[in-house]
Amino acid sequence: MTIPPHLHKDVHQEKEVKKESVTKKDGYKDQKETILVTGGAGYIGSHTVVQLLNLGKHLVIVDSLCNSSEESLRRVQSLAKANNYKGSFNFHKVDILDIDALEKVFDRYTFSACIHLAGLKAVGESSEAPLSYYHTNITGTLNLIQLLQKHQCRNFIFSSSATVYGLPTSSRPIQEDAPLGAMNPYGRTKQYIEEILRDTAASEPGQWNIILLRYFNPVGAHESGVIGEDPNGTPNNLMPYVAQVAIGRRPVINVFGDNYDTKDGTGVRDYIHIQDLARGHVAALEKIEAIEQSNKNLGCVPYNLGTGVGYSVMEMINSMSEVVGHQLPYKIVERRPGDVGTVIADPSLAAKELNWKAEKTLEDMCRDLWRWQTMNPTGYSESSSPGAWTWASLKQ
Repeated sequence: MTIPPHLHKDVHQEKEVKKESVTKKDGYKDQKETILVTGGAGYIGSHTVVQLLNLGKHLVIVDSLCNSSEESLRRVQSLAKANNYKGSFNFHKVDILDIDALEKVFDRYTFSACIHLAGLKAVGESSEAPLSYYHTNITGTLNLIQLLQKHQCRNFIFSSSATVYGLPTSSRPIQEDAPLGAMNPYGRTKQYIEEILRDTAASEPGQWNIILLRYFNPVGAHESGVIGEDPNGTPNNLMPYVAQVAIGRRPVINVFGDNYDTKDGTGVRDYIHIQDLARGHVAALEKIEAIEQSNKNLGCVPYNLGTGVGYSVMEMINSMSEVVGHQLPYKIVERRPGDVGTVIADPSLAAKELNWKAEKTLEDMCRDLWRWQTMNPTGYSESSSPGAWTWASLKQ
């Protein structure tokens, strides 16, 4: 991977990412087959977009930017240019809750598939603001599905989550046919959307190709260090918090419980490199494309995206400490309500049917995360100094 040669730190020369106006050419509809990516400016979205551009795909990105930054798309655009990717994208700042604005996007393009990543995603926050989560995630998805149906696009990849499984009944790897029972509003929005999508596919037999990607714990960053995870406020997940402690933004890592039935007493989770997760979306899209070419139909199918290997909280902290070069400070605190000892994916179905398997190691996850954090100590913030990355030129 080439880091763009025009990458530098002159914040005064930053230019805007390419945008298209949905009303720019009234009555004109682009006939080029295009993939719609909602939430494409976010952590998972930006990495997935890079993978798709590398394959030469033409994309339309829709994002409200409520939990993301347009800077991520500027960097994606520059990465694509520097590495001679053949794909392209247009960006529309549109909230999926605004069905009228969303329909204008549909009127402008011919979509062959949709990758739906937009939505609210903080577990803790969802318990504090459940109505906001139900409205944003479920109503937004309903708007999207109705427009896809109206415009004759029935190829859909949904960003689901391992939270739909709820509390595991054992420490064995979780398969897709395990009982569902989300334990918080965020997880329930994902579970309810899955049910909506299953009902939608069943209502039109032989029409829909829907893939539900159940993510486990995405971590890391693009190997260039140019894009990565930039959470708003206090990180909700372990590794962004660990990275912020390592860079000096936070004093200590809280380890929630050390008396679980695990190898070192701390919780074990299935962590997956963001690049592997992004490849999972590509594999899902290629599966749908192959199904279409064979004149067959998927209906609605779930797949786990994980490694099948669990690491404890202390293993993650120690691995990151090795990459950073010194032991990171931590303290043991009380368990959080609802936390369980072990949650690991069984990714064998994705390996068999999507020809996908996670390739990155734990060291890769920590090394790439640390590269991102040191190059961008305050994330995408324009005020971050001296490590902020901006761009001299974004010519198309």
